[in-house]
Amino acid sequence: MAAPWLALTGPGFLRSARPWRSAGYLLATGLSGLLLCVVLLVSAIVSGVLVMVLVGLPMLAALALAGLPYAALERRLLRLLPGRPPAESPHREPDRPGLVAWLRTRYREQSTWRELGCTALAALVLWVIDLTAVGGAVLLPVWLLATPALLALDGEQVNVLKVWQIHDQPTAFALSLIGALLLAALSYPLTAVAMGRAALVRRLTGRTEQDRRIGELVSSRARLVDAFEAERRRIERDLHDGAQQRLVALAMNLGLARLDAPTGSPLAGRLADAHREVGQVLSELRELINGIHPQVLADRGLPEAVADLADRSPVPVDLAFELPGRPPPAVEAAGYFAVAEALANIAKHSGANRARLTGRYADGRLAVEVSDDGHGGADPARGTGLTGLADRLAVVDGTLTVSSPPGGPTLLRLEIPCTLTSRPPHRSG
Repeated sequence: MAAPWLALTGPGFLRSARPWRSAGYLLATGLSGLLLCVVLLVSAIVSGVLVMVLVGLPMLAALALAGLPYAALERRLLRLLPGRPPAESPHREPDRPGLVAWLRTRYREQSTWRELGCTALAALVLWVIDLTAVGGAVLLPVWLLATPALLALDGEQVNVLKVWQIHDQPTAFALSLIGALLLAALSYPLTAVAMGRAALVRRLTGRTEQDRRIGELVSSRARLVDAFEAERRRIERDLHDGAQQRLVALAMNLGLARLDAPTGSPLAGRLADAHREVGQVLSELRELINGIHPQVLADRGLPEAVADLADRSPVPVDLAFELPGRPPPAVEAAGYFAVAEALANIAKHSGANRARLTGRYADGRLAVEVSDDGHGGADPARGTGLTGLADRLAVVDGTLTVSSPPGGPTLLRLEIPCTLTSRPPHRSG
């Protein structure tokens, strides 16, 4: 942060391009601020007049977003100043496609209102300071520098600042020398004004340290989710292709050994016990593999996977689940295990006679609802698995809402923002 300011005290400051780039920056921001002032003033007047017929209300609402394009311009103009990397946009991508989602995201962001404040400041105050600084630090010394040339062109006299009348070249050259000294001396405050303005713009329109940390946390969480999902798939493959196949081979060998053992002998009994144990271990291993990452989920997608859960549920489930494509693997896994936990809770705690499971994709969100006709009273604080379910959904930016009054019914709704891939639709119902 201090490095650009230290350049003011460097020995090569006057020989560098920094003073001229600072002047160009202030001139550009001053002119753009003046134009912005005119545009905002006209827009506010027109919107105020049209409010009487309600047409101006959308225009007034749109004025709140006027800071977005102007802040983007301010960030681009910062590139005129050396010594600092370009300012990053503080805005995040909407969690779903469409104009409504974009507007909702922008109106909720603090950075939108910071940029609006910067825009108002630039339109009302900063452009005056910018143009005054450029005029005082550049135009006045340049005018003095040009006095000998102006006198030579006129041949008789030249008016300096409409105050002095110069008739001879010696006086003109003296003023030219003063102009050169002023230009050098005023380069320091001019550059300081430009750097101070740039720092203010970075603070109001750029990505703050908090925004950067939040972005890094979101990115790192997404990477961890993807890595965890990949590792879970690897473990599932290793168990399926390794340990399970070995157990199947062992079960077959024990079955063949039982055929060779004398009927009714102690050896035949021990082989039968061993064969039965291997079968139980194999069954438990298959359940473990299915719990790590069910093969039906990987092969056929979420609708078919939740249909399999509904078929295996002790409580009858009415199913209506339709998706026009496939969510990302992490979203599929989160949705699948959330449904599995919900159906398990219904079987264990609800006392329900029937349940209903629906799923659809709309407005960039996967929405799943699980309801039952049980006695209700589901409370995450009582350790029914709802807390863990909410934590699992939070990893993929999902939300969980539960309505379960005493006496029922219970409605559990989960939503996960995602984008579907263009695969053939899966339907279950």
